[in-house]
Order: sequence, then C-alpha cells, then structure tokens
Amino acid sequence: MANSVSEEEIFNQYYEELEQDQLGPLWTKLRYMVTKEPAHDVEPYLWKWQTIHKHLLRSGELLPLGRDSERRVVYLQNPSLMKKGLIGYATNTLYAGIQLLLPGEVAPAHRHTQSAIRFIIEGDGAFTAVDGEKTYMEQGDLILTPSWTWHDHGHEGKEPMIWMDGLDVGLVRNLAGSFYEPHPDNAQPVTKPDNGSTLRYAGGSYRPVTERKKRGYPSPLLAYKWEKTKGTLHHLSQLQEADPFDGYAVDYINPLTGGSADPRIGTTMQKLPPGMHTQAHRHVHTAVYHVLEGTGYTVINGQKFEWSKGDFFVLPPWSWHEHVNAGSRDAYLFSINDRPVLEMLDLEKEQPYEEHNGNQPITGIFTPVVQESE
Repeated sequence: MANSVSEEEIFNQYYEELEQDQLGPLWTKLRYMVTKEPAHDVEPYLWKWQTIHKHLLRSGELLPLGRDSERRVVYLQNPSLMKKGLIGYATNTLYAGIQLLLPGEVAPAHRHTQSAIRFIIEGDGAFTAVDGEKTYMEQGDLILTPSWTWHDHGHEGKEPMIWMDGLDVGLVRNLAGSFYEPHPDNAQPVTKPDNGSTLRYAGGSYRPVTERKKRGYPSPLLAYKWEKTKGTLHHLSQLQEADPFDGYAVDYINPLTGGSADPRIGTTMQKLPPGMHTQAHRHVHTAVYHVLEGTGYTVINGQKFEWSKGDFFVLPPWSWHEHVNAGSRDAYLFSINDRPVLEMLDLEKEQPYEEHNGNQPITGIFTPVVQESE
C-alpha cells in the first residue's frame, strides 16, 4: 500500500526547494513585505544629560584630536537597533552625537555625502568653517553643513565647546550612497567673510536681489541664531493659538525656497509654556529630540519619558506621542527628523489620537538600561 503524502508536506518540500535556489513564495510573505501600517525595529529611548556629559568630559581627558581621531564625539546608540548590528543609529535613518572641542583645538577638515547639522549646547568662541566661511557658534544656534561641503571646527575661546551633531547616517547607508574625503590640510582656507551668510540673509528674513535666480539646495544660510528663533516663538505665542500637537513650533527653512533648511534632515524648535499638555498624534517620520530648556515628559505609546535640560530622546516612526511641560518656565525642545525625505517620496502621513480626549493612558515609566551615577 503506497504511502500518502499530505498537501502540507508537498508545499513544505516545495518551499525548501525555493529557498535552496534563493527564491521565495510571495503568497506567504506578502504581508511581511507590504505591511498594513509602518513596521520597524526602532524603540523609544531617552539619554540623561548628566550621563552624556560625564562621558564626554572623560573623552576630553583621554583623546587628543588629529587625523587618527578627527572628531571627539559620544554618539547616541539606540539599544533596539544595536541588537540588529546597526552601530551609531539613533533611529533607522538618523544619527545623533554630542561633540566636544577644547580651547585651541582644530577638528580636521573633511567632507562627506551625509548631511549634517550642529545644534550648540554650551560654550562660545568656537566656529564651524564650511566651504571657506567661518560661522561662530553660540548656545541655541543651528549650524548647517550641507552634503559634500568641506568643513572643520576650531576653538578660539577659553571654555569647552559642546554641540549636537545630527546626520542622516542610516538613510545614506541604506541607500549605499556614502562617500568621504579628507581635506589635504588640517583646516581649509578661509576665503569668505566670517559669519557672511548670516549677515547676508538676515537670519532667513531677506535675500539679496542678486540671488533671485538661485533655486534649490543647499541653503545659502549656514547659521540660524537662537536669539532670532526664540524671538519668533515668543511672537508666535502672542499672535495665535498653539498647535494642539506641538505647542508653538517653527521649522528652520531655506530662505531661497521656503523648504526645509536641509533637504534631507528636518529641523524644528518648539516652545511649551508652563502647564501645556499637547494632544497625542503619530506620524511616519521619526525624530531625535534635545531638551534645550525646561522640565517635563513625553508619553510615547503609553510610556512616560521624563526629561530635563540637556536630555535627548528618540521618537520612533508611527508612534503615539504627546508632550507635557511640568515645570514653571517655558520648555524648548529642538528636534531633527527625516520628514523632508518622506514628503519628497510622498510617504508622510499623520493621525490624531481620538480616544480619552486626545491623551494616552500612561502604562509605564521609562528608565535607562544603565542608570547614571549621581
């Protein structure tokens, strides 16, 4: 009597044969490839400033700058992405690091296809030079380093200078578009007036008539000064109602196009007055936040992330989130995001949270994997 072979066994053998020939059956994997909603491995995380600052100052004691150590940076490593072997990823597209430059030092010139932004955390007297122009950095400033521009950093002041670096490392790596080149000299020649782009474009409000015909990127404005950004947010809060999801917020823009200041990395500053509790929503773009001022918390998918001045936290794609200012003074949150790329690809979507009057129930409180020492 012949042995009967079940249909399941026939298909299993067929699938094994496909796999051996590096093929696969779409009918069993379609919902894995084309998901009903965004699928990702990014989990939210928060880094405390005391921990970052401690390790950053220690790096200043241990590591001199030179060609073998071009940048003294401690980067944010998302544990959920480290499990996947993604080194240096804060989100699936964005990298964030905190850089230290000591008085008299020069971080050697180089260029790369990754776009970069600098957000200044503390110190003065240092500069970033981009394609021959020095831009001096002050707390709260946003400095652009467009893709494939020569850039170096120098410090002419007396105290340590610390800033946030934001790059689209994950995006460029996934697209296999990374190129890098060191400059032949330690510092590039300065060929333009210091702070020239800031003076020429008046902080983004005006443009010279000689540049009417210029189109596209990169932004000709390299520095977005904190004094002007803060003033704009103040006037915004006097003139209109707060956005229900983001409070009073502004995007940094290219003064020639009105688009994102950097074509691939979105940059936003938001102000949350004391007691403000925004409504929850979610969007496809991911973000890395830095707390410039204030204390409060953000609820991400029901988990409470308590933050204070200097902290960083990650918002994964398509995650419910809302912000609360729990302090007695205005809170300012700076963030970078990948929204410009998603908008260019027509992939960006947004959805409000409609239950519980727009606010999520809190189901847990986040604690870092490694607790910082007091």
